[in-house]
Amino acid sequence: MKQILVTGANGQLAKCIKDAANNYSGMELHFVTRKELDISNAAAVSVWFENKSFDYCINTAAYTNVEKAESEKDAAFATNAEGVKNVANACKKYGITLIHISTDYVFDGNKTSPYSEEDKTNPINVYGASKLKGEENITASGCKHLIMRTSWLYSQYGHNFFNTVLRFASEGKPLTVTTEQTGVPTNANDLADAILKIVMGNAEAHGIFHFSNRGNATWYDFAEAILEFTGQLAGAKLAKTNHYRTFAKRPKYSILNTKRFSEAFGIVPLPWRESLKELVKINLTKKRN
Repeated sequence: MKQILVTGANGQLAKCIKDAANNYSGMELHFVTRKELDISNAAAVSVWFENKSFDYCINTAAYTNVEKAESEKDAAFATNAEGVKNVANACKKYGITLIHISTDYVFDGNKTSPYSEEDKTNPINVYGASKLKGEENITASGCKHLIMRTSWLYSQYGHNFFNTVLRFASEGKPLTVTTEQTGVPTNANDLADAILKIVMGNAEAHGIFHFSNRGNATWYDFAEAILEFTGQLAGAKLAKTNHYRTFAKRPKYSILNTKRFSEAFGIVPLPWRESLKELVKINLTKKRN
């Protein structure tokens, strides 16, 4: 029975992992919240790992507020860089395989073709810089690891673009969405399932991999599809803009090339529109029941 620690239990990805685990046997997952284990506290991390035995640690704990990170740099780096370092060092010490979630924001967005794992990183905001430092700390630790960069993560859980669009639509509020950025919306349920497939498959491949759904979209395209698939497009107050101002800079282009991931693990991600449609279908079915 594989013993798996999942940090950041209150986050959307951890909740999706908990759901996905219902489809697998042969694993026991241990979910911990930040209150139970603050990964930025090196002493707490050391004690936690010392008293337990795990085969894998799936680190979903992160500081994810891109805007606030610009004014809370220390907090972002405390979790995304130093916290990750603490977890990686513990995994190295106890022979645990670390699966860590990173981001497309480690890139500057100046390319016009999908980013591969070998492309030069150059984050343009504090959040991206803190996540890149976390990647570097994992590599420096020498622990057995798999870093999964993903993009535009959403799900039925928590505060994310998908739920924000649905909330605005239900409240009749106008939505003005940018067309300036091109990337790939990624269903956290798909990422969760991919992670557990890798764990159960005892995959030998390690290092950095890109995982996202397939295709491309602007944030406006994503909003339009959410409203279309939920039957709210006709009555929605949706408008596009190419001058949506934000405090933090964002990559204008951040599509990830997932070829290496698919070749290594035999998993081909769904097209983003297909995955979004499936999530909407499942959610509507649950609400009816």
